[in-house]
Amino acid sequence: MSHNQELPILSHWIGGAESPSAGERTSPVFDPARGIETKRVALANGADIEAAISSAQKAFPAWRDLSITKRQQIIFRFRELLNERKGELAEIITSEHGKVVSDALGEITRGLEVVELATGFPHLIKGEHSENVSSGVDVYSTKGPLGVVGIISPFNFPAMVPLWFLPIAIAAGNAVVLKPSEKDPTAANWLAALFSEAGLPDGVFNVLHGDKEAVDGLLEHPDVKAISFVGSTPIAQYIYETAAKNGKRVQALGGAKNHMLVLPDADLDLTADAAINAGFGSAGERCMAISVVVAVEPVADELIEKITSRMATLRIGDGRRNCDMGPLVTRQHRDKVASYIDVAIEDGAKVVVDGRGINVDGDENGFWLGPTLIDDVPVTSRVYTEEIFGPVLAVVRVRSYEEGLDLINNGAFGNGTAIFTNDGGAARRFQNEVEVGMVGINVPIPVPVAYYSFGGFKDSIFGSSKAYGLQGFQFYTREKAITSRWLDPSHGGINLGFPQN
Repeated sequence: MSHNQELPILSHWIGGAESPSAGERTSPVFDPARGIETKRVALANGADIEAAISSAQKAFPAWRDLSITKRQQIIFRFRELLNERKGELAEIITSEHGKVVSDALGEITRGLEVVELATGFPHLIKGEHSENVSSGVDVYSTKGPLGVVGIISPFNFPAMVPLWFLPIAIAAGNAVVLKPSEKDPTAANWLAALFSEAGLPDGVFNVLHGDKEAVDGLLEHPDVKAISFVGSTPIAQYIYETAAKNGKRVQALGGAKNHMLVLPDADLDLTADAAINAGFGSAGERCMAISVVVAVEPVADELIEKITSRMATLRIGDGRRNCDMGPLVTRQHRDKVASYIDVAIEDGAKVVVDGRGINVDGDENGFWLGPTLIDDVPVTSRVYTEEIFGPVLAVVRVRSYEEGLDLINNGAFGNGTAIFTNDGGAARRFQNEVEVGMVGINVPIPVPVAYYSFGGFKDSIFGSSKAYGLQGFQFYTREKAITSRWLDPSHGGINLGFPQN
């Protein structure tokens, strides 16, 4: 669709209000189920970047100095408002991302868990105190915020991923600039408006829309003290290197290729259900999707049969209708994901279910690709080695637990993995031997609850800090150690020797 002047333009959110862009550049926002452009989003220029960061910088001192009690009340109020109105946010997500409304609600619920963790922040930012470490000398520590922090979030979870970082950063006393994905940007403004309604002072949370120019602006600006990022591995590595070079703290979470190891004693009905849910939920557009089923023979044939029969029952269509799976986020991404099916055929794999000819309950112009199942995928194929980020499930057959474990451990990524078995000893051995940050045992997508932390190993994470949980609070605070002596009236004397305890 050509650029239509009638389409609304989504503005930045700066200083507690919508803030039209200083520049002319915009980017299209699509409804993926209808294949049409519904609005444009502003792309920040230098003036916008400066405005967002300086708004945060200006708001920071008063927010940092606001009492813990008042900050906590605002987080609690935000939690109540978000819980009341999550249906409204879910509709926004579905209209721009395409995921089914119930899936969008699930995403918000997981984000709410982090908000709930953040309501308990006073306990998590306490310092320590030691009395009389030397005669009349006490040592204690305080934890304070960093200042302005930047969050760069991906298209696949326009609410949940920002909520992994936002509540913790804000509760700890920081001011935030969020750069959401330009593919589905409206959720970010909605969250900002809701935070304002909850009583958050203007400028503590700003939304800067844009592309690489906005990202680089955050990475290079001296007033931005830390960067949190979730996205693909090449960009995670770029963010990490650039932010670190500019002296910033950085947590950068990258891509994945998550394996599900199925042992011969597994409950194959449970396993098939899990493979469907983890492979095709959110159209496979999640870094915790299961994209490879590693079947320890002799179970592959029976498992494939069970997965195939379940795939036939899935309804693909407009996420606002009664469907199981929606479209992909853009036409370009849909075509890229579909291209892997040709790669599989060229590499000698067997396409069991081809999602390209799917019947959909939705507009024919939507960005559709149905669930796809590919058997006998060679481990040299790009279908196996690359993160496809779509509803394509590969099956690799192995002869033993050891062979399956080696496959997982030899991969470049180490985000999530799962083992399906009824053998406790095998599961325990797997959790110890697998080189992956998040492990499921008969659980397909082991995203940790909010009071644990999210993050992988190897090429799935850059920087030493995972997201949310205790590590999130450590990331957004810095510690001062204070050594103090209050003079006793009897004190006196001079000693030029080196201070000793």
